[in-house]
Amino acid sequence: MKPASLSEGRRGPAQIWNSAPQLAQIPIISLTSLVPPGARVVVIAPHPGDEVLACGGLLQLLSTREHPLQLISITDGSASHPGSNIWPARRLSVVRPQESVEALRRLGMPLHSLKWIRGGFLDNALPAREQPMSQFIARYLQPGDVVLTTWRRDGNADHDAVGRASAKACSLVGAQLYELPIWAWHWPAREGVVIPWQRARKVRLDSWSVARKLHAAHAYASQLAGDPQIGLAPMMAQVLLERMREPYEIVFV
Repeated sequence: MKPASLSEGRRGPAQIWNSAPQLAQIPIISLTSLVPPGARVVVIAPHPGDEVLACGGLLQLLSTREHPLQLISITDGSASHPGSNIWPARRLSVVRPQESVEALRRLGMPLHSLKWIRGGFLDNALPAREQPMSQFIARYLQPGDVVLTTWRRDGNADHDAVGRASAKACSLVGAQLYELPIWAWHWPAREGVVIPWQRARKVRLDSWSVARKLHAAHAYASQLAGDPQIGLAPMMAQVLLERMREPYEIVFV
């Protein structure tokens, strides 16, 4: 979970999508239309927690319908607090995966049957490793899989690289790719220019699913705490938490 710009993300920019006229026009898509019955779903998260921010509601819906699920965490998220003595990388490399376990538990995920792959790639350095990352992802995909990952133009270098690498892997294997925006919500200049509104679909969430998703996000204590000693604000800005209250998630098909 990294903002496209640390300074912008941590100040809490305006939620431009909330006032974008295109938002109300996005068609609703059913879960069955998105994921065929019985299909395996693979969620590829650049950093621990991106799976909750991008599709925590979808994960709940998929779990209730007993779809086989696989989570691939590309990095351990240890570079989220650069220069911090409170949250050094060695501590975060342990803490952030633990936070993901708790977040998934709060979502009601079947941890006993969830296949979880940890990539071990270096956080905040994925663009330079795009080709080996794509090969790594392809190793864990099967034809007919439905893959959910970050949008390749999300505005964060790691998110974009994972989106591109996932697209290549899906094309090679024969899996279906869907992309989800996270930080693109907070980039005003992208409205009507870069956002692929024609590809956007809404997945409806009920109030209980929204509440569980928000509860899961609060499992990331490291991301809710900055480091006042070096003037580092929380990574998970309040504006991001407020956006998670929306009764839907957006998928680019």
